[in-house]
Amino acid sequence: MKHRWTVGGTLLLMAAMSLGVAATRQQPSADAAAKRHRFNQDTVIQLAQRLATQPPRAPAKLDNASALRQVTYDQYRDIRVNPSSALWYGEQVPMRVELLPSGFMFNMPIGVSMVENGWTRDVATRPDSFVLGPSVAKQLQDLTIPPSGFRVRAHINSRSVWDEFLVFQGASYFRAVSKGTLYGLSARGLALKTADPTGEEFPAFTHFWIERPSANAIGIVIHALLESTSTTGAYRFSVLPGVETVMNVELTLFPRVALEKVGIAPLTSMFLFDESNRVRIDDFRSEVHDSDGLQIVLASGEQVWRPLANPTQLQVSSFTSAAPRGFGLVQRSRRTADYQDLEAQYERRPSAWIEPIGDWGAGAVELVEIPSDRETNDNIIAFWQPKDVIPAGKPWHAAYRIRWSTLPRSAAELGQVVATRSGPSFDGKRRLFTIDFDGPGTNAAGLRIDMNASAGKVDNLNLQSNGITRGQRASFELTPGDASTVELRLRLLRDDRPVTETWLYRWTAS
Repeated sequence: MKHRWTVGGTLLLMAAMSLGVAATRQQPSADAAAKRHRFNQDTVIQLAQRLATQPPRAPAKLDNASALRQVTYDQYRDIRVNPSSALWYGEQVPMRVELLPSGFMFNMPIGVSMVENGWTRDVATRPDSFVLGPSVAKQLQDLTIPPSGFRVRAHINSRSVWDEFLVFQGASYFRAVSKGTLYGLSARGLALKTADPTGEEFPAFTHFWIERPSANAIGIVIHALLESTSTTGAYRFSVLPGVETVMNVELTLFPRVALEKVGIAPLTSMFLFDESNRVRIDDFRSEVHDSDGLQIVLASGEQVWRPLANPTQLQVSSFTSAAPRGFGLVQRSRRTADYQDLEAQYERRPSAWIEPIGDWGAGAVELVEIPSDRETNDNIIAFWQPKDVIPAGKPWHAAYRIRWSTLPRSAAELGQVVATRSGPSFDGKRRLFTIDFDGPGTNAAGLRIDMNASAGKVDNLNLQSNGITRGQRASFELTPGDASTVELRLRLLRDDRPVTETWLYRWTAS
């Protein structure tokens, strides 16, 4: 299986091309890189506020005739970062920052500055910043390649290896890993008009200010300017890598227009198929996905699990009406045998868990599922949608935490869904569902199924011990009748108290 590019998928390709204004900003010269400016915690906020009062700026963009625009996916991978060009290489700093090349679909150069002792200076690429492989050596030999993003390295798996744990590249996309995991799902700075018939708007981080860590630092602080037609924004990321990579995000938006369809803390992932429905799948693997479910802990404390789907038509789902305690896209299938893909290693992809900081007010967790026939497409988006429109002309602030890890911590010890399976009845008029839970143990005494369906008819509810998973299996048959969509909800209770999380599922006739 061919690996995806640094931040992969159809959504990123759209984002990389969406700010398609034909202007090109001049890249910093060596003299410009040497200039120093004052910097404090309000610098980016003041810049974003000032830009919001002006017409949207034309984004930096490679010229259409540039040789960098012509490179293919494989050629782009042949442009390698020279490790010695990294910020703080060879210095007593526990992090290293490597600028990533423009080219292929990454055609919007960015600005990067380093912050130290209250001063900032721009950082520019040099002719020796990248090592050109044979497929691009002649084509690009006379070019100074501007940066399209950057990655950060630290010692998180071994004291002898500088592991890449964080990357910002493409529009407002970024992603991180924790100890022992590989890159999978991504996050974004902001989602605008996602799944809107008028088309999605992709804001972009256009300039970054990276604070130099002290010799004994355990994290790194990054500031970013976000620009889009509808809004500007100032972001601050405080990132602590490790067994669980924790990222605190603070953002202030300055909308030029009222933001009616806005996604806060958006996550983007890939789901092609799993064991639940393989009717359209011809593949040697059992499952293919970076995430297999949306997990939510509601404000009430109820824990929800919604398996992801690869629908035949666009699906948008909303959950809860008040800010949750947390939500995230999660990869629960953690065995190599779940995938049988020794190259992609989907079992090592991280989960990302969002925790609101402060009062987010009323709103909903939105889940967007886009039909896809390729694992290179990021077709899953989850975010927080505020209930109230964010008004134009006023600053709007939010903060949250992202935990990148194998599995998020649960608020309470409840049984979790470990598998969802479905298939037709003998007569083809009904659907048989089985849901396996771990946690409640193999003793079914005193347990009962709590279930409801939005349409159709449910029969043959059954609960039995599953000796293989050492848990419980709930099963039922759904007769949808004339319904084209049925929302299903199921959990296990003991003495009217939940012993498992709540399983949600959307059945569609297609």
